[in-house]
Amino acid sequence: MPSINRVQFEKPDLNELTQNNTVVDLHFHSTYSDGLNRIDKIAQRAIQLGVGIAITDHNEIRGALEIDQYENLLSIPGIELTVAEGSHLLVYFYSTAELRHFFEKEIAPHRGQGVMSSLSLTMAQAIERARDYRCVIIFPHPYCTMYTGVCNVQFSDQQRHKLFQLVDGVEVLNANNLNKWNLKCAVLGFNLDRAMVGGSDGHSINHMGRAVTYADCPKTRHDFLDAILQKANLVAGKEITLLHKMTSNGLKLRSNLGNCPDLIEKNLRYGRKVIHSKTRAIRDNVRRQIDAHLKPRRLRSYLGM
Repeated sequence: MPSINRVQFEKPDLNELTQNNTVVDLHFHSTYSDGLNRIDKIAQRAIQLGVGIAITDHNEIRGALEIDQYENLLSIPGIELTVAEGSHLLVYFYSTAELRHFFEKEIAPHRGQGVMSSLSLTMAQAIERARDYRCVIIFPHPYCTMYTGVCNVQFSDQQRHKLFQLVDGVEVLNANNLNKWNLKCAVLGFNLDRAMVGGSDGHSINHMGRAVTYADCPKTRHDFLDAILQKANLVAGKEITLLHKMTSNGLKLRSNLGNCPDLIEKNLRYGRKVIHSKTRAIRDNVRRQIDAHLKPRRLRSYLGM
């Protein structure tokens, strides 16, 4: 399939897409982390839309396990990890048993005081632990306004290059992200030539289906996740409106009230990194300008002019 068609920046026509494809919103939150809706409401809406759903709560799996009980709904077991650096990581599993085992052994012992707190695991450590399981590992919203995406100053170019080799792909379209960042995410996905997915990152059922991943494959977890790994899927979506973004951010803020110490520490650490990065960039720019100014003078001196 031509790579140029793998990402479509337009509102998905779910009625049309679901006729011949398995369609899944791969990024959705419930009340078990920072979402507005309970699992029963989320399941009801997904069935109404005719799409599959991945409950990817932060450092939590109760929602993913609960929605698995709906036999008439395709669900992809998943979790969104918040690692020590504050950045996020999506992990999708072929079975709820594997998700449960991964969570209980690798994640629960390293959680903070609340689900929205950062794990004590670094990004590299979290990926390494996930690699011991049958799963699909994705960087969500790699470019975004804060440090929750992996493309931020906390990771050097060398670190990111190594991390990109360890995961299966990136989320190239996130309905709660800004369009300019989604475009950068899509370019990154094309350049990496790895798996590319999309999801609403919904915190309310009104967001569901605004960005989806779909594939012409049987409606099973195994076939759908295999299609993603084989780059046989497509992504379609459009960002939610500014008003809905404000509502979504309000939900996140409410859920983070009990997470203030961890959040403040992450913001301060990130702020220091940004300041250091900008200072270094200014210093390097000044040095380049000085070198550019001195080179002609050095050349004239060498030629005896």
